[in-house]
Amino acid sequence: MNTEELRYRRASSWEYDLILREAEKYGELRHHTFAVVEGKFRDVYAVNESVWAEIEALKMKPYSYGTFVGTIKVDKNLVEKFYPNVEFFYFVDVQKNYAILSPKAGFLFTTGKDVPRSGVRRYNWQGTKKLVVYDENGVVLGIGRINPDSRRKFILNVTDVGEFIRRKR
Repeated sequence: MNTEELRYRRASSWEYDLILREAEKYGELRHHTFAVVEGKFRDVYAVNESVWAEIEALKMKPYSYGTFVGTIKVDKNLVEKFYPNVEFFYFVDVQKNYAILSPKAGFLFTTGKDVPRSGVRRYNWQGTKKLVVYDENGVVLGIGRINPDSRRKFILNVTDVGEFIRRKR
């Protein structure tokens, strides 16, 4: 797909609502300006309001802007949904549905492994199966899925900050 087929625009109120609803599963959204790049998918970027005003005035299409925070897709039930990536949670004041891992468990998690219950220092789980996973210093390590029936694989790795390095080219 070439760049002429891509469409750059501010997120619509419906798309913003999808983003907001996802953030509310974890806490409060702290950022409010989002842009969308439409191509095969609808990629969502957190953008600075003053930079966005400059981008809108450009005659040429930007190569990229802001921080990529996720994608809007239609799920298997034909429902539009916002799928956040790891960076999204730097824009959310996370107050629930999170886990804090020990250093050893954090290392395991960032290498794509699942985490045993013994590696979880603290967690808060309310409703959704997905958790934001942190190290003891408050650094976001990734997104996990809680598996409360297992002590050996208590948090299953959905995605983590090390995934980009492990990705086959």
